[in-house]
Amino acid sequence: MTLVSWARPLALHLRMWWEISRPKVLVLVLITGLPMLGMTRVGLANAGVLRAAAVLLATGLAGAASSAFNAWWERDRDAQMARTRRRPVPAAAMVPGEALALAMVLTLVSTGMLWALGGSLAALVGLGTIAFYVGVYTIWLKPRTPQNIVIGGAAGATAPLIVEAALDGRISAASLILFAIVFLWTPPHFWAIAIFRKEEYAAAGFPMMPNVIGDVATRRQSLFYAVLTVLVTLAPVPLGLLSPLYGVAALALGIWFVAVVARSMVADDPRVDWRVFKVSIAYLSLVFGAMLLDLAAHALAGPFPAPYSLLIYGLNWSPAL
Repeated sequence: MTLVSWARPLALHLRMWWEISRPKVLVLVLITGLPMLGMTRVGLANAGVLRAAAVLLATGLAGAASSAFNAWWERDRDAQMARTRRRPVPAAAMVPGEALALAMVLTLVSTGMLWALGGSLAALVGLGTIAFYVGVYTIWLKPRTPQNIVIGGAAGATAPLIVEAALDGRISAASLILFAIVFLWTPPHFWAIAIFRKEEYAAAGFPMMPNVIGDVATRRQSLFYAVLTVLVTLAPVPLGLLSPLYGVAALALGIWFVAVVARSMVADDPRVDWRVFKVSIAYLSLVFGAMLLDLAAHALAGPFPAPYSLLIYGLNWSPAL
């Protein structure tokens, strides 16, 4: 089996490498990093499109490295779950050693790129993200505590930090707010699928929140984190990072997200939790998309006139870009 796996054509290896990098997750991660291109002191125009694209690529490679390490480490547990057993490693389409080698190469490449593009801070944040995801979340937290997602969610929220560190050489309130949005969004997002797939997680030996405290209590905690997420999405407006128009969009999207989570509490039906999972992805994408549209509008039209911001907040609004 080992010889067969390594002897396959390169095209098949590339396809399997693509699969274990979890491209759908990577797209969402990169979406959360995109607004920082317009929020840094340098700005996209000064940083250059090629450099910005290279930073995003390096960020994506760091995420792919994390996924590859996860595929290697959890291969036996993945084989016990319907949603993961068809992945290349548990399905025996790829030998574990190939996944581990890929993870190591991606770690070296992403760290080297971030160092070259942004210096030591960017490289440290990127490497720290991989180490946290693998060592803290995957190996330590996930099989031991139902709080695995709450703490481990930090690993999936670092794209804004990496982007700002690479372009500006610092981590400011702007990237920390975007980090906090993803961090707080992760529990209701992941607990929804944990309820829907509760039996599978139990069979694999993961102490997910629904298996420990039950579905009702988990949904209650999900609602708490959903409300916190919405509140944090509004923070960029009073801080002058984004305009009141973004605030209106974020509030409307937040009401939708909270309403869907609240409905799962009333319905007490795993099929509704599956809808929460899908809606949460759309919600996060739309919030960060609204940020991008707001930044693009500001770049084209300039800041809002002072009287408008005075009417809304009682102070002059000037984007801190």
